[in-house]
Amino acid sequence: MKNNIKLSIFAAGLFLMFGCAEDYLDTAPTEFISADDLQNAAVNNPEVVSGILSGIYTTMVNTGTGGTDLDHDDFGQKGYDIYSDFLSSDMVLAASNYGWYRALTEYVPTQDFTSTTNYKPWRYYYRIIRSSNEVIATLGGNDAVPELAENRWVLGQAKTLRAHAYFYLTQFFANSYDPSAEILPLYIEPVQEALPKSTTKVVFDYMIKDLTDAISLLSDFDRANKSQINQYVTKGVLAYVYGVTGEAAQMKALTEDIITNGGFILMDATEVLGGFNDINTPGWMWGQDITTDLGLDLVSWWGQIDLFTYSYAWAGDPKTIDKGLFDAIPAKDVRKGQFYNVAGGYYLMPLNKFYDPARKIGGQRVITTDYIYMRVAEMYLLNAEAAARGGDEPGARTRLGELLAKRGIDPAYLNGLSGAALLDEIYLQTRIELWGEGKSYLALKRFKKSTTRGSNHLSNVGVTIPYNDERLTFEIPESEIQNNPFINTQN
Repeated sequence: MKNNIKLSIFAAGLFLMFGCAEDYLDTAPTEFISADDLQNAAVNNPEVVSGILSGIYTTMVNTGTGGTDLDHDDFGQKGYDIYSDFLSSDMVLAASNYGWYRALTEYVPTQDFTSTTNYKPWRYYYRIIRSSNEVIATLGGNDAVPELAENRWVLGQAKTLRAHAYFYLTQFFANSYDPSAEILPLYIEPVQEALPKSTTKVVFDYMIKDLTDAISLLSDFDRANKSQINQYVTKGVLAYVYGVTGEAAQMKALTEDIITNGGFILMDATEVLGGFNDINTPGWMWGQDITTDLGLDLVSWWGQIDLFTYSYAWAGDPKTIDKGLFDAIPAKDVRKGQFYNVAGGYYLMPLNKFYDPARKIGGQRVITTDYIYMRVAEMYLLNAEAAARGGDEPGARTRLGELLAKRGIDPAYLNGLSGAALLDEIYLQTRIELWGEGKSYLALKRFKKSTTRGSNHLSNVGVTIPYNDERLTFEIPESEIQNNPFINTQN
């Protein structure tokens, strides 16, 4: 199950140089190896840049990568998956003894640019971008196609990671998709100077370019494990991008290719109740193989979500499913069994979806259960969505029905759905299937829906908030406004 990745001393030093700067605008210390020397060394030695790439993957799970030393919600990509799940209201903070996420669930930081809750995702994703830019520049730049296959594969992964980071920034820091709106600085070179905001269209066009390039660069890449990005993961990221821009035909073609040729299998009923803890699960497309070497414990996604891990979910800050969403799951649906449905202290916690295999309450101290970033069920749902939006309603019903059949639901009822009703069902099934995986917020914005708080929330019970409400979008952080003269002027 575990695949330990060991970096050479030289590669680890490179990551410290590029991946651990205080922020993405820092200049590199002059005593380190020069960019020209790096490029020359990388031509014939893939380990030079593969070490930096491994460091980026590690950044995705490390604590403090959002720029804090003590915040226990600062632990990489899965930390911001929790942020987005709370903003969508599909995840509930059922009790608050330690205070983590309480302000976010009350929409306080999203209305206060001085809050570090805005700074952490901004700093984290731009850190990923900065390190990706270093890899790309080292391998010849944005238009390069390295001769050495290993370098092509590294370049493809770096371009995907850069686009992935920009995609999340566009979702977190923009109310909606407006091609003409200026939203983010677009850094595509390892420059040190601040840049003004680019328009939404410019940012999305560059994401599409990066991902299209990466698909080609990774076309013959046979990855060692699912912690690495391959062409199908890249296609999955691109499908999400096209989902936002409304290009349904491209979204459908990409997801169809993943489903048909990717070699991934929908999780069955046993796996759906199996803990979501093993990267080798056939339905997983991309994740992180968590090993003891990574040193994750109290401060981790598992610590915040899992009753069977020694941390906050066990100690007094349980996270549960929204009561209204839970009630919408049919009784025969195996996914209803993912949640504890007995009144009391554990009510509606995901005790049968996410758990350490030992299932000892508060038992897992050092984290070895894996992180999930993407699975093939998402592609079935995206494909159904794209088909419905593109006028292929029979295809949408067929693809959604394949997923539902695996969940114990007779899909015959879908034959009576069309138009808005069919899209509403796809949206509901997306929320049910992907609960707790950081995708409900993306769907909320993509479907342009409103979120209504269920009865088990601690605040704003019954309140309905539209997808483009300021309260559901982060503010550009104070430090960026202070340090970037262009944004200071624009704001």
